[in-house]
Amino acid sequence: MTAASPSPATASAVLEPPGRAEAPLVLDTAPPRTLGLRDQFALWANLGISLIGFTSATTVLNASDQPLSIAASATAIVLGTVIGTAMLAVAALIGARTGAPAMAVLRGLFGTRLSYLPTVLNVLQCVGWGIYELLVISTGAQTVVGTQGWHWAFALGAGVLTTVLTIWPLGSIAALRKYVAIAVAVTMVYLTVQLGRHHIPNPGRGNWHGFLSATDAIIAVSVSFVPLAADYTRHSRTVRSSFWGTFGGYTIAQVWCYGLGLIALLQSRGDVQNLLTSFTGVAAGWAFLLVLVLREADQSFANVYSTAMSLHNLFPRVDRRWLTGGIGVLVTVVATQINALADWYSNFLYLIGSVFVPLLAVLAVDFFLGGGRRRDWALDGHAPGRPLMLLPWALGFATYQFLSPTDIKGWSSIWTGLQSLVHFTPQEWTSASLFSFLVAGLATLALTKALPKA
Repeated sequence: MTAASPSPATASAVLEPPGRAEAPLVLDTAPPRTLGLRDQFALWANLGISLIGFTSATTVLNASDQPLSIAASATAIVLGTVIGTAMLAVAALIGARTGAPAMAVLRGLFGTRLSYLPTVLNVLQCVGWGIYELLVISTGAQTVVGTQGWHWAFALGAGVLTTVLTIWPLGSIAALRKYVAIAVAVTMVYLTVQLGRHHIPNPGRGNWHGFLSATDAIIAVSVSFVPLAADYTRHSRTVRSSFWGTFGGYTIAQVWCYGLGLIALLQSRGDVQNLLTSFTGVAAGWAFLLVLVLREADQSFANVYSTAMSLHNLFPRVDRRWLTGGIGVLVTVVATQINALADWYSNFLYLIGSVFVPLLAVLAVDFFLGGGRRRDWALDGHAPGRPLMLLPWALGFATYQFLSPTDIKGWSSIWTGLQSLVHFTPQEWTSASLFSFLVAGLATLALTKALPKA
């Protein structure tokens, strides 16, 4: 292992009190270990609450032809979050152990050159979601001020704030813990009390059909942060704090976020377009919604910063400030020129996201039971190729798409045609996330047992 990804022993030598060091400017520098349990809990709690999360409660409620009951929806939210966040916490733990960014960790799994494949996919994903988050912030800001004519200005302001946060990432995370997390917690408590005082209709009373589909959707949301986790937990002071800070913060926040979104959605009679308006309908609701709009910048911050960390795997000697600055300008310019992403592009982002569920299974199994256990992974620029490890990843991805094809014209028809060919009809219990994870994990385990020990 090289300086690009220090071992835990090496990394412990760079432990420093929080606030005294910033993230390295290039890849071949050992990361300062400044983030404690509270820092990571606050970071992931903030990432677990989003305006997208509130509105996405509709994917839970309407997972079948008939709305789920409140009990089924709430159970799906909790179960899906716990399963998905456990996966996320494993990725966070690996980042803390290696001290390497998420995509650089994959050098040990695939070799340096082959790691470029998931790296490029993650860059596309993070840039797309970075643009989307600026659009979400702009929409939320327009809801607060009650006008639809200032989209470009709000997107521009959000883009500038996002870019500034990425220049001092560890300082930004410290600020999230000290100030933003408290304001968000107060806001969530207030909105929960205010909306909870009113009647909550239950249109799907007694219905559990679609429960597993809803659970699967929640798992996918949590796992979407897997290719970003190590970018932050590489700065963790201890492995244990990285795992529990990630798991605890994100689990509590996402359950709360989707739960509150579910209440708001039911009270707006399922009209997702008016969901945020229901927040402004309570006393002083506009002020509390403004807090949520402003803190949405941590979502765009995570996407822009992780894009730069991914690019570091391709260009390890480029100053990350140039990378984050350039990416920040790119997503801001695009966001000011459009009002929404086309449906096909949103689905394209979901397609990319589906590759990381089985990839995590391959990574975790090989790291803890295979190559990572037998030897230190080679994470430098000359890590040897391991092309066989692409096989279980491909099997897991194929399983995911076979069970739940992404809705892209031409692409989905390939998989539905294959389903017809083998006379298979997806059932309620066929979870794409869980089955793809299981297939990829078992295939990796079999492969590591068959390969000669290094």
